[in-house]
Amino acid sequence: MRSKSVDISFTPVDNQRLANLCGVLDENLRSIESALEISISRRGENFRLSGMPERTAQGVQALERLYAQAGQHVSPDDIQLGLVEVRQQLPPADASEGATLLTRKGDLRGRTPRQVQYLQQIQSHDITFSIGPAGTGKTYLAVACAVDALERDRVKRIVLVRPAVEAGERLGFLPGDMAQKVDPYLRPLYDALYDLMGFDKVARLFERGTIEIAPLAFMRGRTLNHSFIILDEAQNTTAEQMKMFLTRMGFGTKAVITGDVTQVDLARGQKSGLVEAREVLADVSGIAFTLFESVDVVRHPLVQRIVNAYESHRARD
Repeated sequence: MRSKSVDISFTPVDNQRLANLCGVLDENLRSIESALEISISRRGENFRLSGMPERTAQGVQALERLYAQAGQHVSPDDIQLGLVEVRQQLPPADASEGATLLTRKGDLRGRTPRQVQYLQQIQSHDITFSIGPAGTGKTYLAVACAVDALERDRVKRIVLVRPAVEAGERLGFLPGDMAQKVDPYLRPLYDALYDLMGFDKVARLFERGTIEIAPLAFMRGRTLNHSFIILDEAQNTTAEQMKMFLTRMGFGTKAVITGDVTQVDLARGQKSGLVEAREVLADVSGIAFTLFESVDVVRHPLVQRIVNAYESHRARD
């Protein structure tokens, strides 16, 4: 297919909006070029986009969306998330579906149809599984829903669970107390909490026990009531561990289980508890599954290309 050039102009001229849209030394335009594999030239308020027809059309949509919100600073995150919405052909932000989550991020919402579905499923089901590649928002959105439930007083605490030190959880070989042993493995969950609540508030909630870390190996025998539990990296649970975890739920509790079944670290021949749960629980009422794909990646555009490249390589093998 031949490349195509498209011209677009923003009139009447608003120099401040143009400056915010383009960024310092046109860095925002370079980000759009890289993400969509097109070229963008500009003279004042006039832009020329060149590349494959579908990509240039997406570039026009991206520029129009971003210009509409360029009354204030346009960050690299705004660029990348705007491109995700364009590729998914979602409506503009003010028309997006889904309830508002009570977090520090006022514009937090699903950026792809599956992310919107994921948020709805978490709110309407007691157990939600999210399975898919890195960068699709599985963990971040789960933490956002946990923060929202805590802020609305629907739960009394947030419990963060993750298999540690590969799948065997050999915590005794690591230095320090329990928190220090598992901290490195819970860092993605911490980062999301800090982003959504602020460092000081998260630290206070940890001190009070409102937010708790619970290594999977130490969950046996517990019953958790009025809690929001997140099991991250669940592909590295065994079938026995997954069953044990799911049966810890008490009254008023929600659980979200996230994982990527293409990144299992279990011993060869050992079946992932996440894979088995998908098969065993598929038809159980009250349990929802969201299956993300590479098109749902909301990180740097290269992440989606990397995921696609690995999927293509596995398909050839």
